[in-house]
Amino acid sequence: MKKLSLFITLLFSVLTLMAQQHQMSKSYIVPDDTLVREKLGQWKNLKFGLFMHWGTYSQWGVVESWSICPEDEGWTQRRGPYGATYNGYVKTYENLQTTFNPTQFNPEKWVKAAKYAGMKYVVFTTKHHDGFCMFDTKQTDYKITSSKTPFSSNPRSNVAKEIFNAFRKENFMIGAYFSKPDWHSENYWWPYFPPKDRNVNYDPAKYPERWQKFKDYTYNQIQELMTGYGKVDILWLDGGWVRPKSTIDNDVDWQKSIPYDQDIDMPKIAAMGRTNQPGLIVVDRTVTGQYENYTTPEQTVPDKPLDHPWESCITMGNSWSYVPGDHYKSADQIISLLVKIVSRGGNLLMNIGPGPDGDWDPVAYDRLKQIGNWMQINGEGIYNSTSIAPYSEGNIYYTKSDKGNTVYAFVLADKDAVTLPGQLQFHLTGIGKAKKVSLLGINHKLKWNNGADGLAVNIPTELQTKNGLSQAAVFKIQY
Repeated sequence: MKKLSLFITLLFSVLTLMAQQHQMSKSYIVPDDTLVREKLGQWKNLKFGLFMHWGTYSQWGVVESWSICPEDEGWTQRRGPYGATYNGYVKTYENLQTTFNPTQFNPEKWVKAAKYAGMKYVVFTTKHHDGFCMFDTKQTDYKITSSKTPFSSNPRSNVAKEIFNAFRKENFMIGAYFSKPDWHSENYWWPYFPPKDRNVNYDPAKYPERWQKFKDYTYNQIQELMTGYGKVDILWLDGGWVRPKSTIDNDVDWQKSIPYDQDIDMPKIAAMGRTNQPGLIVVDRTVTGQYENYTTPEQTVPDKPLDHPWESCITMGNSWSYVPGDHYKSADQIISLLVKIVSRGGNLLMNIGPGPDGDWDPVAYDRLKQIGNWMQINGEGIYNSTSIAPYSEGNIYYTKSDKGNTVYAFVLADKDAVTLPGQLQFHLTGIGKAKKVSLLGINHKLKWNNGADGLAVNIPTELQTKNGLSQAAVFKIQY
C-alpha cells in the first residue's frame, strides 16, 4: 500500500506540473518606457531569485487553488470531509481561512537563507487563483488579516508587507505575484451560474456591469499593492486566460479554449502601477505586448538563448505549494539548472512553498546552504553575465562577463564531488587568445594552449580527483 500511495503522490505531482506549464509567447515587444528598459537590464544581471507560493491550502498539503476548479479533476487532489460534492468541497476549502495560523512566520529567516544562497530578488504570491489574499486588502474579507483568520491577531499578519520589507532591507528586488482570475469573487465566478472551468463563468459582453465590477476590483487590489507596500520592482501577473480576445493564439491549445473576451484593461493597470512605481516591470504572462516585459518558461529550460529577457520559474520540490514529504531537488540538480539557464542568458526563479506553520521544510534550508557554499566560490561567473557561443558542449557551459574580457567555463559534475579529466577542450572562437586561465577556488597555476579551434587546458594529476570542489568546477578564462 505504501508503494502504491507513493506512486499516486508522484503521479499527481507530475500531472500537476504538466497541467500548469505555460507556453511562452511567440514574439516579444520591447517596452517603450525607458525606465522599464533600465530596470530590466538591472534585473537580468541578478540571475537567481526566490519564488514563494503560500496560502491556506498549505494546511492540507494540496496543490494551490486548483482543487476548487472544476476541470482536470485527475490532478487536483480534491480532499477533505466534503470531497464527495463540489459545493461542499469549496465551502470546506474556503473555511480553511478560519484555521490558518502560521505562527512560525519569520521572513528574516528566509532572507538570511536566500541571501546566503546568492538569490537577489523575490516574488511572493499576494493572491493566487483561489482569491485568498496574503495582504491587507480593503476589497474583500477573504484575506489573512481578516478577523476570521486566527493569524490576524499576530502583529505581522500582513505577511506580504512583512516579506517585502524584510527582503528589501537586504537589497533584494521585490516582486508581487498577483492572479488576474479570482475564483472567490462573485464577479468572476458569479454564483448565478456554476463554474465550468478556470475561465469567467458568464459572458462579459452580456453582463458588462458585472465584468466592470471585476475590473474595478482587480485594479483596486493592484493599486493597494502599488501604493502601500513600499518599493515594488516587479508586478508578476498570472492567469493568462484573462486577456483580450484579440490576443488569443489559436495555435496554442489552452488559449484557443478561452471562451470569452476577458479584457481587464492592462494599459490602465500598468499606467497606474508605473505612476506609483516608476520603471515597474510588468509580467503579464503569455500575453504578448507592452505588458509582458519578460517571458516565463515554466518548469523548463530553453534549448537555446532567447532574444529577449526571460526567466525559468522552477520548483525546488515537485509542487509549487507545500506538500508534506515533498521530494526536493538535490543541490547538484539546482546548480546545474542555474548554470544551464544563465548560459542561455536567462534567470532562475526557484520556488519554495512555506508550510502551514509559516516555515520552510528543513531540507530547503539545507539546499540553500549547499548552493550558497558553491556560489561563494563561483558566483562571479553567474552574475552580470551574458551568453556566448557555443553556449554549451557536453557537460561544459559558458558565460561571458558583461564587463571586461572574461569567459567562464562551468564543468558540471554528475555527483557531489567534481572529477576532471587530464585535459579539457574549450571550443571558444572569436574571442582572441587566452592570457590567463584559472580554476575558481583553487590556488594552482594551470597550463594551457591556444589552438586554432579553441583552448586546451591541462589539469594536473592532483586536481583531477582530489580538488575539493563540489557540483561544478568553474574555469575563469581571461583574454
